[in-house]
Amino acid sequence: MLRVAAVVQALEAAGLFAAAIAQVAEAASGHSYRTSSGVGLAVMELITVALIAWIASGIARIRPWSRTPAFMTQLGCGLLAIILLQAHRADWGLPTLVLAVAGLAGLLHPASLKALARPRPDPDPDPAAPARNAPVRKKKGAAR
Repeated sequence: MLRVAAVVQALEAAGLFAAAIAQVAEAASGHSYRTSSGVGLAVMELITVALIAWIASGIARIRPWSRTPAFMTQLGCGLLAIILLQAHRADWGLPTLVLAVAGLAGLLHPASLKALARPRPDPDPDPAAPARNAPVRKKKGAAR
């Protein structure tokens, strides 16, 4: 299921990349409200594509840091899908909703949660055991 979450994240990055290319084409043809705002929006979309692809890479490599941004991305895509569906844009809204639900299912699967969990510190260390990474002190008068 973790692979499903990584693939969904990558598909969302690809979809946003397609939207950014469409935005660039619209700005270049002069159909954008203002060319500068169209270019600015496309640049922001491309930066977001890079970040979403980076998160997908983190999920694929089972990096614990990637769980929260991936979860937030799926929530954002779900909200965007609802907005698109309310605007009668089912052609974009339904695939976005399906991807968001699949991504959340992949991330919230018990095996995925276990794989992306951060290791917990030992709550009750043995007081008799020497601490890891503790500096070794030399005794006074010890042979050098």
